[in-house]
Amino acid sequence: MVSGVLAFVLAGGRGQRLYPLTRDRAKPAVPFAGLYRIIDFTLTNCLHSGLRHILVLTQYKSLSLERHIQIGWSIFSPALGEFLITVPPQQRAAEHWYLGTADAIYQNWYSVERFAMEQGAPEAILILAGDHVYKMDYRPMVRFHQEREADLTVGVVAVPLAEAAGELGVLVVNGEGSVLHFQEKPAQPAPSPTDPAVCLASMGIYVFRPEVLARRLEEDAQTADSSHDFGRDVINRMVGEDRVFAFPLERANKNPLPYWRDVGTLDAYWEAHMDLVAITPKFNLYDREWPIHTYHEPWPPAKTVHDEPDRTGTAVNSLLSPGSIVSGSHVARSVLSPGVRVNSYATVEDSVLLAGVDVGRGARIRRAIVDKGVRIPPGERIGYDPETDRARFTITEAGIVVLPKEARF
Repeated sequence: MVSGVLAFVLAGGRGQRLYPLTRDRAKPAVPFAGLYRIIDFTLTNCLHSGLRHILVLTQYKSLSLERHIQIGWSIFSPALGEFLITVPPQQRAAEHWYLGTADAIYQNWYSVERFAMEQGAPEAILILAGDHVYKMDYRPMVRFHQEREADLTVGVVAVPLAEAAGELGVLVVNGEGSVLHFQEKPAQPAPSPTDPAVCLASMGIYVFRPEVLARRLEEDAQTADSSHDFGRDVINRMVGEDRVFAFPLERANKNPLPYWRDVGTLDAYWEAHMDLVAITPKFNLYDREWPIHTYHEPWPPAKTVHDEPDRTGTAVNSLLSPGSIVSGSHVARSVLSPGVRVNSYATVEDSVLLAGVDVGRGARIRRAIVDKGVRIPPGERIGYDPETDRARFTITEAGIVVLPKEARF
């Protein structure tokens, strides 16, 4: 167990760009890879990093998220001083909801003070986003932060310039890793000093010296024109005045091509699932040294049934979750969540089906995301006629068809 580090996980995101998947749930609670919720990846990183003092800050439609953590993550021992607690908005510092990521921590500074009284003042405060998919041991980053005597260390990952443009915060660093400038979602990101094809994008991971964080949050709270965001406001003010360093993800997991995805859009969410079903997946769910923890319902094993010339249950290059049944149908390059049933003569290709989806006989689905519990009528076609699909459902820029819960036909 790592002592002296208090971790905050920011999990109150509305996730507007993931709508309709976030119509009834917070972004970190959106299902991912069949069995998991998005927040499971950050919490798993905490678990494998030996962090046992974790506060998850919730806000937007948090019921399913809080229930998932309560049921699936009750593995910490209060008797040993461990905790993983969900914290809804308390309005201790002001009578309003969280105004931004920095304001969320500011309004919960009481939790830092309480931790200090009960277990001693923290040596470092680790702030994490609860809506990214990646593997990372946070201990090397904390050590780096302490060895540099930094006031702030920002986790960064190399991202192609075109991919980061207008989407991600970018850090400009020198050869020692000291941050010279922070660009908030620039149209033309500054290239990395070691590779002009990529930039160093912020992962939304911060290690702070506690006393510096307290001072900077108080300053931010008193700044009338602030958006109260860590990247846009707090970090920008710290660069040039405090000791701010960047820590690359590859140094944490010893992988020259580390996987990190912000699945904040429907297209990114779909693409991340397609990463998983590749023959050699970019993100390995089967890593026995880094198992992803979650809550598993008591489903039976997945199965494929029927073996007739025109009615054979097959699934290729796909993830089949427990309880899913491929009955005389064909599934390719898709992710089936628990309890999904694909009935005879149906075809599912390049799609993500969330829990309990039922695909009727002879239906054909391709390049789609189907939210939980949707019943696809027999013979239905989804992903074949853009105009028909657009009239009924959501279609992304990349042409992915998204069906919400309780979709009507």
